[in-house]
Amino acid sequence: MTYADRWLLPDGIAEILPAQAEDIEQLRRDMLNLYHRWGYDLVIPPVLEFTDSLLTGLGQDLDLLTFKVTDQLSGRSMGLRADITPQTARMDAHSFKREGVNRLCYAGHVVHTRPKSPLATRTPIQAGVELFGEASLTADIEVVSLLLESLQTAGVEQLNIDLGHVGIYRALAAATQLDDQQEMALFTLLQQKAVSDINVWVAEQIAQPNIAKLIRALPALCGGVEVLEQARTLLSEYVPDALQAIDELQQLAAVIAERYPAANLYFDISELRGYHYHTGVVFAAFAPGYGQAIANGGRYDHIGEVFGRARPATGFAVDLGALNSLGSTVGLLEPGILAPEVSDALGWNAVQQLRQQGERVVCTLSESSLVREELNCDRELVLESGQYLVKPISK
Repeated sequence: MTYADRWLLPDGIAEILPAQAEDIEQLRRDMLNLYHRWGYDLVIPPVLEFTDSLLTGLGQDLDLLTFKVTDQLSGRSMGLRADITPQTARMDAHSFKREGVNRLCYAGHVVHTRPKSPLATRTPIQAGVELFGEASLTADIEVVSLLLESLQTAGVEQLNIDLGHVGIYRALAAATQLDDQQEMALFTLLQQKAVSDINVWVAEQIAQPNIAKLIRALPALCGGVEVLEQARTLLSEYVPDALQAIDELQQLAAVIAERYPAANLYFDISELRGYHYHTGVVFAAFAPGYGQAIANGGRYDHIGEVFGRARPATGFAVDLGALNSLGSTVGLLEPGILAPEVSDALGWNAVQQLRQQGERVVCTLSESSLVREELNCDRELVLESGQYLVKPISK
């Protein structure tokens, strides 16, 4: 490697420079303050832990995304977290057990072996909430409401939420008596919205005409709230077990529409994001001009079983970097005050008093290292008639 190559970062690994870092850090604080006001307790899980817990339950879907190393102390396999949700589930089951509802929030880096989309970073900063111990729809309503509050806090102007329910597909697979291989094949095609391939698969695999018609209709069952009634009509005769999921989506939609009338609610009956571990309502937030979800969430009951304590759970995670790029932040450091090299007590006290008032004060260390245009100061501290005064810097 030459000297010219040493500054290069791996593909998908990005550094965050001062102006953007200030914005993201402020956003992180705003999010955690919001979650605190809603009653969520902050946790800081470790970046690295044993894969036995990190990739258990919900973590099984994260196996390919997780960097793995060998612990030099125990010889056991460890992983860099690719998601924080499994860690909070472990906490709820063991280190922070509560008998009633347990509301936890977090913010921190996660690390992915590969980007989730072509332009995505492999080290996103994730913030989110998890609500354990409540199986009713009221918990799902709370977390979807809090997600919308998160988007508003970030300054996202257009609120777009996609909603689905994995219970619909599970009921369909059971009613159709699909075996595991068929279930996964159809799942893959539905995720790809491959209509022509779905039609071919149905013709080869499904003998009952009514069920075949229903499956072929699934990809088109997406749009506004009216889609839910269309789905109810199609499913009521042959997949009655799916109607409870439709009911839950309708109840959720009614509350969210009343609370956030400006939010755009989009329903997708064949949405199966997180199908392997989600058990109920699933949702994602999108923004115009951004090609991937800026937040994902849903219900994942029974995740605690693998830790010896089954608990209903629901929650979401947001990408702070994506939110920052979509919000109303300006990406500029706040101008500060340039102070001379102070060796006297009066000057030192003047500098400290300004800092206590919330001002950004940059002290001159020496004239030889002073490059004024790099310091982002629009005022300076000057000594006049025995007093230190703050004055604008003349252009």
